[in-house]
Amino acid sequence: MPDVGPLARTGTWAGFSDGRPPTVFQICFWGSVLVSALVVVAAGFQATDRITSDGLMLAFYVMSAVALPLVCLLWPLLPWQATAPARRKAVTVAFLASTLLLVAGGGVAALLVVGVAVGNALVVYGLRGGIAYACVTGLFSFALGLLNPSQGVVASIVSGVVVLLLCLVILVVVVAMIEADRRAEETAVLLAKLEKAHAELRGFAERTRELAVGEERARIARDMHDSVGHYLTVINLGLSNAQRYRERDPDQAWDEVRQAQRLTREALADTRRWVRALRPLRMDGKRGIEALAALVESFGGADTAITFTPRGRWPDLDGDRELLCFRAVQEGLTNVLRHAKAGDARVALDCTEAAVTITISDDGRGGDGDAWTDGAGLRGLRERAEAVNGTIETHTRPGEGFTLRVTVPAGRP
Repeated sequence: MPDVGPLARTGTWAGFSDGRPPTVFQICFWGSVLVSALVVVAAGFQATDRITSDGLMLAFYVMSAVALPLVCLLWPLLPWQATAPARRKAVTVAFLASTLLLVAGGGVAALLVVGVAVGNALVVYGLRGGIAYACVTGLFSFALGLLNPSQGVVASIVSGVVVLLLCLVILVVVVAMIEADRRAEETAVLLAKLEKAHAELRGFAERTRELAVGEERARIARDMHDSVGHYLTVINLGLSNAQRYRERDPDQAWDEVRQAQRLTREALADTRRWVRALRPLRMDGKRGIEALAALVESFGGADTAITFTPRGRWPDLDGDRELLCFRAVQEGLTNVLRHAKAGDARVALDCTEAAVTITISDDGRGGDGDAWTDGAGLRGLRERAEAVNGTIETHTRPGEGFTLRVTVPAGRP
């Protein structure tokens, strides 16, 4: 099928922009002038005797011959705006009069030039000006018919009416062209505003996402302060006891030191987990699958091997939904490393246009359902999911590992 894209974009083909005629008018005018010139030249060579012997025919021939170069000279000077100054509009009057003289030569080409003149009269002088020129052209054609001895009154009336109807039809077409051009300009303006609004909305969405992440980081920082503060308080108390017992009960003192050492390792591991949680959702410019893959990779280095399997294309999620996906992976893998004692853990990501489903499973020791699914982390995750109409499913049995499945709908709440 041929490419008609450039033709479909009628801005320059049928639009009256920048005070210039449409391309279709240019083609129609110069094509008609060329055909009329060929007719005049051919008539001058082939029917010289007949023209010179008939005074009326000679007059018609002279009018056409004079009108042709005149319309060609005036065409580039024509205004194509209603706001043109009076001097420019006078050029339109001269052009319209010249086209009437061209009608005297007859022929379809002359009528096409008249059609272009109707368009110019409409653009410059409005609908009344276009109708007035159409009526004058019809009357002029009728008068030419009456002057022709070989043409009766009825034929003259028919000729005038046909020319008038032709001008009116062209008038309607030009009105439609002007209306289409106006709507195209309005559409262009609306599209520009829409693009600007879309850019602002996209920026607002980015700011909202960053704000959600910032709020989450602030919450995690508070929780981290409480957690690490608790560890440090207990460690400080244990070391104080060890110092007090070191002479009176050395074994008890060493027990306190060993307990403090164990708590120090736990605090260090807990701090590392909090640091992972404080990492922004868009990690080094990453989003979606790429960000989750980076998050999974950040849990590497432990005794548990972790695999990440994404499927599908990441949909357009708002900040709360994308943050929920991030926290689901984070909470699931944190629980695996802290409680499951698993050798392998799997993170499966299934993306569709309607939802994102994250499944985190392990081959660890598992446990009783209530004890494993009623932790503070999972409760908070479930509240996040309910806020965006998402769902959380858990499955565990002793010796069968633990499975966490989070479904996040893509639609906005």
